[in-house]
Amino acid sequence: MSHDLGELILVVGPSGAGKDSLLAGAREIFADDPDVYFPRRIVTRPRDAGGEDHIAMDPDAFAEIRAAGGFILHWHAHGLDYGIPREVQSMRREGGTVLVNVSRSVITEAWRHLAPVTVIEVTAPKEVLAERLRQRNRESEADIRRRLARPVLALPERVRVVCIDNGGRLETALSQFAEVIRQKNRQAAMAAENG
Repeated sequence: MSHDLGELILVVGPSGAGKDSLLAGAREIFADDPDVYFPRRIVTRPRDAGGEDHIAMDPDAFAEIRAAGGFILHWHAHGLDYGIPREVQSMRREGGTVLVNVSRSVITEAWRHLAPVTVIEVTAPKEVLAERLRQRNRESEADIRRRLARPVLALPERVRVVCIDNGGRLETALSQFAEVIRQKNRQAAMAAENG
C-alpha cells in the first residue's frame, strides 16, 4: 500500500441521511480547489431515473468493465450495480483528495487495498430518514419500514471513521463535512512538503 496517494474519503450512511446533499454542497464549496475531486459513480440505472448525478451504463457494459478491472470498487445493491472508475487513482497519485459515496460492504476492501482511506458516516434519526424517504416518493410505506429495519453492517474497527449527524440543518452538517475535507487536504500538503 502506497501512502504517497491522496486520501480516499468514502461517504456512507443509510438512504435518506443526506449523503448526496452533503456531497453536492461540498462540490460547490471546493469548486475552485484543484486538489479535491468528486468523481461520478457508474450505475446501471438510467440517467433520467432521478437521484444522484451518475454515469448511466447498461449491465452488460458494466460487467465488461468490471471483468477488465476498470473499477477500484464495485458492488451490487437494490437491484443495481455501482462502480468507482479506476481513473480516480490518477487523481490520488497527484495528491488529490477523492470523495465518493459507497456501500458499507466495500469499506474493508478499500481499507486493505486503497489506503489512505477515511470513512465519513452520515447519520440521522430514523424518523428523519423515514420522512426523507417518503418525500422521495420512490417506495411504499412498507418498503420504507423494511429499509429502516434492515441491520446495518458494522464498519471495520481499524478504519478511520468520522460521524456526521445530518438530522438537523444541512448547513451545520455541511460545515462539519467540509472541515473534514480541509483537514485531509492540510495533512496531504504537509506530507508532500515533508516527503
